[in-house]
Amino acid sequence: MQFTPTDCLLIIDVQNDFLPGGALAVPDGDQVIPVVNRLAQAFGRVVLTQDWHPREHVSFAANHAGTQPFGTIDLPYGQQVLWPVHCVQHSAGAALADNLDVPHAQLMVRKGYHPHIDSYSAFFEADRKTPTGLLGYLRELEIKRVFCVGLATDFCVAWSALDACAAGLEVAVIEDACRAIDLNGSLAQAWQQMMDAGIARLQSPDVLNTLS
Repeated sequence: MQFTPTDCLLIIDVQNDFLPGGALAVPDGDQVIPVVNRLAQAFGRVVLTQDWHPREHVSFAANHAGTQPFGTIDLPYGQQVLWPVHCVQHSAGAALADNLDVPHAQLMVRKGYHPHIDSYSAFFEADRKTPTGLLGYLRELEIKRVFCVGLATDFCVAWSALDACAAGLEVAVIEDACRAIDLNGSLAQAWQQMMDAGIARLQSPDVLNTLS
């Protein structure tokens, strides 16, 4: 693997609500931040994503009487995991982590802002049809390879990586720059899907040695 200017680092949902003490804390989620910061210094192209939900969002268990977080319901686009209220627009929980240090990031992609559709992927809403615009942006810049990091491995990172791969990009997930929720075996399932798709599973020292 050799670094080229057509590589992009995609930093996914490193937000307060996914960190320890947050509304939907990913175990050890804060540990990705120093790793992500080191990686970002090596990339000329950096894109951030941000969960950005209205309070009435369909994925919140609080908006469905008689349900609890981490249960599921069926929606027109498929099965939906119900989550605690998190990353509500303009809230402190939706803000990027204070110590995330990527001032040269060129683009912020907000997702999950449609009230009736969830969005894990940085590329498409959960209906698998509504684009975020990120793919067009990367194609305009002639990006060929995407390195995915952030939270959580088994949801937003995996969905983003799989969509990038399906769009014809070369994709790698940097494992130690991600953390997982691991809901009912979701982490192992996500890695299997990514490996089956040909997505590379890397560690940050290998990438940094390559990019230095």
